[in-house]
Amino acid sequence: MKRPAHLFAATALAFALTFGTAAFAQQAAQSPEVGPSASNLTPKQVDLARSVVLGSGMGRSFEALVPTFADQIRQLYVTRPEIQKDLDTVLEQIRPEIEKRKDELITAAARTVATHLNEADLTQIDAFFKSQAGQRYVAAQPLVLDDIFNEMRQWTSQTADFALARVREEMKKKGHNDL
Repeated sequence: MKRPAHLFAATALAFALTFGTAAFAQQAAQSPEVGPSASNLTPKQVDLARSVVLGSGMGRSFEALVPTFADQIRQLYVTRPEIQKDLDTVLEQIRPEIEKRKDELITAAARTVATHLNEADLTQIDAFFKSQAGQRYVAAQPLVLDDIFNEMRQWTSQTADFALARVREEMKKKGHNDL
């Protein structure tokens, strides 16, 4: 089943926030040798991190943002069908400006990545994403994330059912039979 790009981006973001944050925090806690603070970044570190952001596929999740803005703006004027043609023209006209702002987000993401990884690590990670294996990994990410999203949804449903059944079972032991 093919999902709209904005749904993929939201799924990827939810996945990254759900799993990436804890793993990244754990890795940072285990690895005392992290990158510099944001104010001490060199242009080379930011460039390497930018290459990692783009090479890793992280940047492609930002691609869905531009059409999403246009859709949200169209929704603001949904009750004004007489302006839709002009609105579409204007949205297309300002698209390059929005794209430029997306580039600012990529740079911000690169700066964030560079603060968590040192230059040597960034160089190795960048080399991986430029390798054939890295490119295959990035190409497989949307399918993998879709599969993981489906697994998470199924796991969540099953675990919620399990938890509710266990709560009811334990509450019955305490005399609460009406749950």
